[in-house]
Amino acid sequence: MHDDRALVEARLKRVLDERIRPAIYPESVPLEISVWHAPGEPVPVAEGLAATPGPIAVGDPWGPPWSTSWFTVTGTVPREWSGKIVEAILDLGFDPGKVGFQCEGLVYRPDGTPVKSLNPRTPWVRIGSPAGGGEEVRLHIEAASNPVILDYHPFLPTQLGDKETAGSDPLYRLGRMELAVFDKTVWELVMDLEVLGELMLELPADSGRRLEILRAVNRALDAVDLQDVGGSAEAARAELTGVLSSPAVPSAHRVTAVGHAHIDSAWLWPLRETVRKVARTASNMTALLEDEPDFVFAMSQAQQWAWIKEHRPEVWAKVTKAVAAGRFVPTGGMWVESDTNMPGSEAMARQFVHGKRFFIDEFGVDNEEVWLPDTFGFAAGLPQIIKAAGAKRLLTQKISWSQTNTFPHHTFLWEGIDGTRVFTHFPPVDTYNCSMTGRELAHAARNFKDKGVARHSLAPTGYGDGGGGTTREMVAKAARVRDLEGSPRVEWNTPDHFFAAAEAEYPNPPVWVGELYLELHRATLTSQAKTKQGNRRSEALLREAELWAATAAVRAGAEYPYQALDRIWKTVLLHQFHDILPGSSIAWVHREARRTYELVAEELNAIIDGAQRALAGDAAGDASRGTLVFNGAPHARAGVPAGGAAPAATGAGTEARSREGGGYVLADDRLQVEIDGRGLVVSAVDRSSGRETVPQGRPANLLQLHPDFPNKWDAWDVDEFYRNTGTDLTDADEVRLDGDAVVVRRSFGDSSVTQRLTLVQGRLEIETEVDWHEREKFLKLAFPLDVRADRYASESQFGHVYRATHTNTSWEAAKFEACNHRFVHLEEPGWGVALVNDSTYGHDVTRDVDETGTTTTLRASLLRAPRFPDPETDQGVHRFRHALVPGATIGDAVREGWFINQPERRVPGGAEVAPLVRVDDDAVVVSAVKLADDGSGDVVVRFHESTGGRAATTLRAGFPVAEVVTTDLLERPTGEPQRPGDAIPVTLRPFELVTLRIKRA
Repeated sequence: MHDDRALVEARLKRVLDERIRPAIYPESVPLEISVWHAPGEPVPVAEGLAATPGPIAVGDPWGPPWSTSWFTVTGTVPREWSGKIVEAILDLGFDPGKVGFQCEGLVYRPDGTPVKSLNPRTPWVRIGSPAGGGEEVRLHIEAASNPVILDYHPFLPTQLGDKETAGSDPLYRLGRMELAVFDKTVWELVMDLEVLGELMLELPADSGRRLEILRAVNRALDAVDLQDVGGSAEAARAELTGVLSSPAVPSAHRVTAVGHAHIDSAWLWPLRETVRKVARTASNMTALLEDEPDFVFAMSQAQQWAWIKEHRPEVWAKVTKAVAAGRFVPTGGMWVESDTNMPGSEAMARQFVHGKRFFIDEFGVDNEEVWLPDTFGFAAGLPQIIKAAGAKRLLTQKISWSQTNTFPHHTFLWEGIDGTRVFTHFPPVDTYNCSMTGRELAHAARNFKDKGVARHSLAPTGYGDGGGGTTREMVAKAARVRDLEGSPRVEWNTPDHFFAAAEAEYPNPPVWVGELYLELHRATLTSQAKTKQGNRRSEALLREAELWAATAAVRAGAEYPYQALDRIWKTVLLHQFHDILPGSSIAWVHREARRTYELVAEELNAIIDGAQRALAGDAAGDASRGTLVFNGAPHARAGVPAGGAAPAATGAGTEARSREGGGYVLADDRLQVEIDGRGLVVSAVDRSSGRETVPQGRPANLLQLHPDFPNKWDAWDVDEFYRNTGTDLTDADEVRLDGDAVVVRRSFGDSSVTQRLTLVQGRLEIETEVDWHEREKFLKLAFPLDVRADRYASESQFGHVYRATHTNTSWEAAKFEACNHRFVHLEEPGWGVALVNDSTYGHDVTRDVDETGTTTTLRASLLRAPRFPDPETDQGVHRFRHALVPGATIGDAVREGWFINQPERRVPGGAEVAPLVRVDDDAVVVSAVKLADDGSGDVVVRFHESTGGRAATTLRAGFPVAEVVTTDLLERPTGEPQRPGDAIPVTLRPFELVTLRIKRA
C-alpha cells in the first residue's frame, strides 16, 4: 500500500468531522427553555432557583457583559430511549476555540444540588445511563455572560474589562438545548481514531509503527458505513484493536498526568467571578471523579478552596468527600499562586504560612511541593522560604516561555541565595493546560532535557480558568496511551507520587544557582503603579501593626487582634496573585484593588493607633507627657517601639543656596549636591571620602521617556528595542528653592511632573509627582553613576541577588529589565552608592566606557501606559519617593531602604516603652515581631542576615523568658527548646533566615 500520511490524515479528519463525531448523538429532542436575568451582581443560588423565568428560544440573544442569567430547561425522555444513555446538550453560545474566556454555566438540580459546569468542550449533562424512558427532566443553569477580552491577535484596547464601561448589549446567542442519545461505541471509536491519528503524525516517516497505524486507520475507515455509523462503529473499532494493544517499549518516557485546571484568581475577570469559576470547575471535577476510577485531580491555591467553603457549601461537600478518598488533591501549599518577584520577605513567607495551614487544618495535608506553573519568574530567595515552610519541591512551567535562552534542564536542584536547594521540575510538555494530544505527549518525550539519566515528567492536564478542568476525552486518551507503542507511558497520579518517583530515579540532578529569571513579561514590574504601591504599603503597615499589637499585648495586656490580622494578611496575599500585583488584569480588578488597599490601610492604622494608646495609657494624647515614637528601621535597637525624642526632622541641618551659573546647592555634613538650572543633579560629593557620585556631563535625576509598544502582551511585556528611541526630559518649567528643598516642574506631552529634592542625613531624597496622561510610553528616572561595577545588588526576599552590569552572554543581556525591592546597590572596592525607593520594582542597569573610564547608569522604572487589558492603565496622578545614598555600603542600603518604607510614627503621651526585642548586629534584620498564631501568647521573632556574610548576635528579649525554640514558618518547633534567659545568642550564615518562638515566663 502506498504510504501517504497526508491523504490518510485528510480522510480521517473529514470522516471524523462530518460523519463520526455527529453520530455520537444520533437522536435528539428539544428542551423547553425559560430564563430570568439577575439584576446587577450575581445572586445566591436559592434566589436564582426561586426566581420566575420568562420565555427565551434557541438563537435568541442573552447576556450583557458581566451579567448573570438563570436558565431553566425542562423536557421528557422519550420512552423509546429506554435502555440508552441520555444526555442534555446545553450550549450557551460557546465558541470551542476560546476555552476559558467566555460564557460559562453551572447546572443545578431543583433542590440546589450542583451537577457540573458547562463549558465549550463540556456542554453536556448526563441524564440517564441507561435511561428508563419517560423521565421528567428539570435543570437550572446559572450562566455567566463573561465577555471575551483576550483574542490574542491583535491585542486591542477594550472597554469590556470593567462593568462600569462595558455597555449593555447582549454578547451571546443561545445554542443547542436538547435531550440526546449518547452512543458510547461511536464516542469510543472517536477516541481510538484521535489517539492513533495523533500518534501517527508524530512518528518518523520511515517508522514501521507509523505504517502499521496508517494501515489500521485505513481499515477502520473502510469499515465505517457512512450512512450507519452507529451500526458499524464496533466493526471499525475491531480493526484498531491490534495497534492499540501493542505495548510501549521499556525505555519509553513516563508521564504522570495530574488532573488540573489553572484558575487565575483574577485576570480577565474580577475576583467575584473567580469564586464562581472555582465552584464550576470543582463541580465538574467531582462529577468526573465519580465516572472515572483512575482519574486524579489536584487543585492549588488555598484561597480558592476557602472560597468554595465560604460561598458554595453544596460544592464544598462534594469536594471534601473526594479529598477524603484521596482523589481530589490539595497541592502547592500557598495562599495563591503569587508573583514571587515583588512580594516582600515576610509576605512571601506568609503565602506559605496561610496556604499550608489551611490544608493542614481542613484536611490534615502538609504538602511538600510548591505548585506555581504560571508565575513570571522566581526570586533567588525563594528556596530558603520553601524549606522554612516545610516543603522541598517546586513545579513550574512558565520558564519555557523565555524568549531568548532555553533553560538547560527539566529536573534539577535549584539553589537560592543562602545555599538552600529544592528539587525542581519544569514539565517538558510545555503547557499547564495539557489535553493529552499525541502532539503534546510526543513533544514532552522529545523535549525532555534529562534523557539518559531520567525518563519521568509531569503533565498538568485540563482546561484552565473557565474551561472546566479535565474532560472525559482527556481521560479516555490517557487510558489508551497508558502502555502504547510509540507513545510515552501515561498514568494518573498525584504530584507527591510524581516527585517521589522523580527523586528516586534522579538522585544527583544538576544544580542551578540564583534566580529563575523569565525572559518575558518584564513590564509586569511596572504596570499599574498604584496596585504595586498598595502592596508595598500594606506590607509595611502589617509589619508595624503586628509589632505594635504584640508590644501592647505584652506591655499593657491589650487584646491581640488575631482574627483581624489573619484576615488582612489573606487579603494582601490574595492581591499578590500573579495577574493582580503584576498589573496584568482588567480595569475592574485594579479599580477594586485600589479601594481594597485603602481599606486595609485604614484598618491597620486603627490597629496601630489602638495599640499605641494602650501603651500610652491615660496620658494618650497629652503632648506634655512626652512622645511615643516608632522608627521603622528593623535592626539593632530600631524596628521596635521606643520612647524618647524623635530623630532629626527631614532636612534639618541642610544648607540650601544658589549655585553659580544657575540652580542650587544642597549640603549637609555628609553630602553636597549641585542641581543645575534644568533641575538635574550634576554633582553629588560624598564629603567623608571626597568622592564624586555623578560623572562629568552625565546628569542624574534625569527623567527619560520611551515609546513602549511591545510585540505582544501589552501590560506584560517591554521589548528591548524600546531603548532605541527615547527623549531626555531636560526642559524645566520652573526650578526654585522652597525652604531647604529644590522644587522642579516639567511638562511633556499631555503630562506634567513636579519633583522635590531634599537632603536628609546624607541622602538625596527625591519626591516625584507625575500627572500621567501618556499612551504607550515608558517613563524612567535615570542616575548615571561614576562607579565601575561588573555587578550590582538588588534586594530580594531575605537578602539580595547580584546581577551583571555587562552583557557577556545572552543570559545576561536578556535581563534588561529586572526586579528590586527597596534598594539597588553598586560599588567599587571601598565605596558604593545605593538608590532606595518606597514603591517601585522595575529597573535597568547599563555601563558605558569612554576615555575617562567606566560609568554605570541605574534607571528606576516609574510608569507605563499599555492599553491592554486596561486601556486606562496608570492614567492620573502618581507619587514616588527615591533616595540616592552616596558612600553607601550594602548594610547602608539595607538600612536606608527600610527607612524610606517604614516611616516614623508617634503618639503624644506616655512613658518610655522598652522594645520587645533588640539585636546588636546591624547585619541582622528583624522582619517580624508578633504573637504566635495559635493564641498561646508566645512571642515570635523572625530575622535574617542581610549583607551576605556571617553574623553572630545576641537577641535580647524585653520581657521574662521561659523557653526559646527555633521553628519553621508555621511556628512548629524544628529544634530543641532552650532556656537561655532574656539574652539569646544567635549565629547566622549568609542570608540565613531564622524564626524563634519565645515562651514568656
